[in-house]
Formats: sequence, structure tokens, C-alpha cells
Amino acid sequence: MSSAPNPPSPSEQTLAGNPEVRHDWSLAEIEALFALPFNDLLFRAQQVHRAHFDPNAVQVSTLLSIKTGACPEDCKYCPQSGHYNTDLDKEKLLEIEKVVEQARAARDAGASRFCMGAAWRSPREKDLEVVMEMVSRVKSLGLETCMTLGMVDSDQAKRLAGAGLDYYNHNLDTSPEYYGEIITTRTYGDRLETLASVREAGMKVCSGGILGMGEAPRDRAALLQQLVRLEPHPESVPINMLVKVPGTPLEDVEDLDPIVFIRAIAVARILMPRSHVRLSAGREQMSESTQALAFLAGANSIFYGERLLTTANPQAERDRALFDKLGLHPERRETCTDDSRQQETLEAAMALKTGQSRADALAYDATLA
Repeated sequence: MSSAPNPPSPSEQTLAGNPEVRHDWSLAEIEALFALPFNDLLFRAQQVHRAHFDPNAVQVSTLLSIKTGACPEDCKYCPQSGHYNTDLDKEKLLEIEKVVEQARAARDAGASRFCMGAAWRSPREKDLEVVMEMVSRVKSLGLETCMTLGMVDSDQAKRLAGAGLDYYNHNLDTSPEYYGEIITTRTYGDRLETLASVREAGMKVCSGGILGMGEAPRDRAALLQQLVRLEPHPESVPINMLVKVPGTPLEDVEDLDPIVFIRAIAVARILMPRSHVRLSAGREQMSESTQALAFLAGANSIFYGERLLTTANPQAERDRALFDKLGLHPERRETCTDDSRQQETLEAAMALKTGQSRADALAYDATLA
């Protein structure tokens, strides 16, 4: 009598489409995913994606820089760093009313989440009071709220959560091994401590990284391993393609092959089956075909609008046309007061760029704050 076959291992179950949530992926397992034939990798990512999400729904966020430039950090990719001459205008913290006005425009354009970013190492007390009021006011519009303000401690995180902040963004950027080649003014441990404070405060985590900074293939696998080890996984995982800005140390780094980038999207989807994987910075440089492959690989979140902090983002009409061409639609979220109108309003706003152009102008009128 033959013995029963051995049950599949956890990794084999996940690769077969069983969207088991794991935090113990080994580096070898992740590298094996990256090495799969491209079609096999995308097929498996689609199996996992469809187990948890509508495959044609994309979560839409809008991102506003509420304080631009003069950051004391030395991140080699960032035009906002005070260490580099990138001709970026330095701006003070935006007035609350202007932030609320742009948030309202984003909501009316169909965005479900409004993200606010400030170029700080960490927020000062007087700044924290202002951004807490921003969170409260934006939240009252029925939007999910997200902020990226640099490092925050436990007390700051709790206060932001008390103001109604839903998500806090703090990227790991790259692997622990390659991190020192990109940033020296804060440690990898500092970033992990901020994420721990955010979790302790009860907020959701938005954390990912940047590809194309000269890292080795193993660094991309190691970055995803660090994200997978977080318990629970980050609810939002932005995968950024480096935007090479003149004046930064990485302006002449070799371009990353788009297929390598798509592989990272697919692996992230398999590793973190319940997370939103965001196709983030770098979309302006991507062809429609590359973006379509990213959605096929499991990306289901984008930033909508004409600016992404300080770098360009695909214009509204292009996003509308791409959504129409691929049969995609905005994901409806229960936290939004206008869920029943999101798709209709997004399509209308994408066709009429006037409102977004006005909001874009507001984002850079910060000198009176």
C-alpha cells in the first residue's frame, strides 16, 4: 500500500495560489520567486491577487507636499535634501485652508485617500499641532488620511492617531545591506522604530522602497523580506522607480530594466497578499505597456494627479485614458462619504483638468504660510 504524498510546504501552497499570510519568508525563497519564468511569476501573482481583491479595481490616492525642500537628511535620491543643489524652491508649511481646499478637490475628483508629505527629519512641536489640525479637517471631508513627516516617536504617533490619521508612510527604501550607500543621516533601525511607533498607536502602515538606485538583485529581495517580517504586513506597499533628478548623487545611475521592476511588483504581491501594492514614483517615465504589466502583476494602488511631491506624475487625462483602455476603475472605500459617485467623478475630473490644475497651483503657493 503506497504512502500518502507529503503535504505541500507553506511556500508551495502560496505559489499554488493559496494566499497564506507568512512572515517567515527566507531570502532564498524570495530570490527563487524573482528567478521564476516571467509568465509563471505573473500567473502566480494574479492567483494571489484575485483571492483578495477585485483585479480591475485600483485604489486612488492624491499626494500633496505640505512643506517642500531644505530637509536635513542626505538621501541620495531626494531633490528635497538640503545637501544637494537641485534648484528646488524651498517652501514653508502650507496654510491649513489651502490643504483642505486641495483635499476637497481630490475627493471630488474621486480620490479615496489624501496623503500629505513634509520634508522634515521629524516634526517639531509647533508643526505637529498644525498637521494634526490638517488631519482632522481632511478627515472630516470623508477621506482616508495619510502623512509622511519623517521620524516620529510613540507620543507623536499617538497624537497623530488621535487626530484621525489613518496611515503613516515611512519607507525602508532599500535593503539593510545597501542602505548605508544611500542614506547616512538616519539608520535602518530608526526607520523600523518609527514603524513600530505607528503600529503601537493603532495606525495603518504605508512602507515600501525605491528600485533602480544601483542596488543588486539580492538587495531588492532583502528589502521585500524586511517588509514581510513586519507583523502585520504594511497595509500599503509603495514600489517606487527611481526618478533621477539633476543635482542628486543618483542622477546618472543606470536605468533599471522595466521587466525587473515588474518582477518586484509580482513578488511583493505574492509575499503580501492582503496589502495594497502601489505603483508609485516613476510612473511618468513608464510606458502604458509597463504600467499595464504592473497592474497584471498585482499593483492595485496609484497616486492620481499631476505632481508626486516634487516630481511629475502622469497627467489626469492620461490616467483616465489608461483606465478606460485597461477596463480599470477606482476602488470604492467604506470610509469615503461619496462611494457611490467615485467612478463617475473620477472620470469626469480626469476629462476636465481645470480643477486639478488649480489645486496643483495651490500646492506651490506656500510662501505666505
